Amino acid sequence: MGEMIQAGDTIAVDYTGKHEDGTVFDTSEGKAPLTFTVGTGMLIKGFDTAVIGMEKGESKTITILPEEGYGPRNEEAFVDVPRQHFPEEIPLAEGLQLELQDPNGRPVPAMVAQIGEESVKMDINHPLAGKTLIFDIAISETGLTPPAQGCGCESHGGCGSDSKDDCGSESKGDCGSDSKGGCGCGC
Repeated sequence: MGEMIQAGDTIAVDYTGKHEDGTVFDTSEGKAPLTFTVGTGMLIKGFDTAVIGMEKGESKTITILPEEGYGPRNEEAFVDVPRQHFPEEIPLAEGLQLELQDPNGRPVPAMVAQIGEESVKMDINHPLAGKTLIFDIAISETGLTPPAQGCGCESHGGCGSDSKDDCGSESKGDCGSDSKGGCGCGC
């Protein structure tokens, strides 16, 4: 029998995330497994807590409600962006996913909600906010060294690149709840 996973362990998981209708929105298939330290807020809470007590080689399917995932949709989370800010070559259409930047220059996924004469109303809710998510997860490795940059991503400064604490304590929102892009954590 392997060791059971506890908070603080660094593990690698293969996963496939699906909507309730079975549509896959994210998967590690064909890519490296997702490496993270359990219980530090690197990933959404439902995913983080689901792996506790599992062992290497074990797999299961979990259902994550919005409260344990990306939160409920916020009907106030809309911004109006002047039309001239959009490059001409972008074919604006309702439902189009674009990436805006927050004041710190971090990417924020946004969706075109409404196109007006002068401005475009953008929905900045996380695309998975308010949704129940189903994940097939399989533990591929346990007992790993924690990722050096808090989130296992080399290329971005926004999330825990200074120190692991950054990611888990002070700025949990940055990582996993804000935007998928905010952390490169995949989930």
